[in-house]
Amino acid sequence: MKTIASRFFATGAIFALCGMAWGIVMSATQDHTLSPAHGHLNLIGFVIMSVSGTFYALSPGAAASKLAGVHYWLSLAAVLAIVPGIVMAISGSGEALAKIGSVLTLSAMALFAFQVMRHGIGGGPLRETA
Repeated sequence: MKTIASRFFATGAIFALCGMAWGIVMSATQDHTLSPAHGHLNLIGFVIMSVSGTFYALSPGAAASKLAGVHYWLSLAAVLAIVPGIVMAISGSGEALAKIGSVLTLSAMALFAFQVMRHGIGGGPLRETA
């Protein structure tokens, strides 16, 4: 994948597929205990990653910044921490990972907000280094 937007979109699509498969399993087993984790996978893993990909596709100046790559890896870490963290919290295995995932998720969104405010939508150079 050559662009940061492509990374966000591809990762979001993979998370969407995982979330859909998980939803089918929950439906088939009639066990919806983990639906909060499933919902976070779909919302943070698919929706937020896709919105971020859209922003970077429309804003080459932001996409070219070093912070775009940081934003991607922080967002990925957030999903990979918060979803199993919620599973662990629901199953009574502790809440530490969910708390870490929450802080990572908040940090990723704060970085996204910074990027939007710093670069705006559109404009900027047509090259990308992230």
